[in-house]
Amino acid sequence: MQEYWEIYMKQIDGKVASVLFNAGISMDIEKIQYIYPTIAYVKVKLKEPKANGLVNEDEGAEIAFLEDKLEAALIKFRIGKYVGRVISNGYVTFLYYLQFTYNWQDFLDFALDEHQNYEITSGYSDDSEWNYYKNLLFPNAKEWQIIQNHKVCKALEEKGENLEIPRIIEHKIYFTKSTLKQKEELLNKLEIEGFQKSEELERDGVNGAIVYRTNKPFYTDIDEITLDLIDICEDFNAIYDGWETKV
Repeated sequence: MQEYWEIYMKQIDGKVASVLFNAGISMDIEKIQYIYPTIAYVKVKLKEPKANGLVNEDEGAEIAFLEDKLEAALIKFRIGKYVGRVISNGYVTFLYYLQFTYNWQDFLDFALDEHQNYEITSGYSDDSEWNYYKNLLFPNAKEWQIIQNHKVCKALEEKGENLEIPRIIEHKIYFTKSTLKQKEELLNKLEIEGFQKSEELERDGVNGAIVYRTNKPFYTDIDEITLDLIDICEDFNAIYDGWETKV
């Protein structure tokens, strides 16, 4: 089972939320969802959250220690998989998929014995379709794009690039369901928005194109550009497939 973690920000019930999730496990859901059919949570009330409801730096170390204790208990009692964490509205919620529940209380007692100074609630319920993972933790197309944007921005910064300096940024688009008329209309729309087509693309028999425009690759700037391109592409039954720029 593959395991790698991603973190991103989103809105949940109108509140800002920090979501950490195991992205690697998404590739194995069909194989394991019936082995781990129960969603479980441990919800911790923060003592002094930030004004936006997220954890402050001082309390972050204690929450990280609590998280490690929970993971150690999960391994000790072998009851399930840790799949993600949500911080929002003054609470931290740790989420697990369980294989069985008969020793859930033993798991809690072992993990939380050093954290009696926190207000903690917990529970579990059936979720054999893994809806909590798919609909709460896993990002939608725009949220996933922001994750990828920030990875590229960080990589550019690590190479010493000033992200405030405009440069040519290339964007890939694939016409998966588009008609010929829609392809032409999409490219015309992008031309109006200041993009130019540089070349045609072909991947697995699917036609596409690279378009480019001069912009700043700074975090907020590239987020706005790519999210707009996702919307435009959807209007013409096409798929936006990311960006790149030269160092």
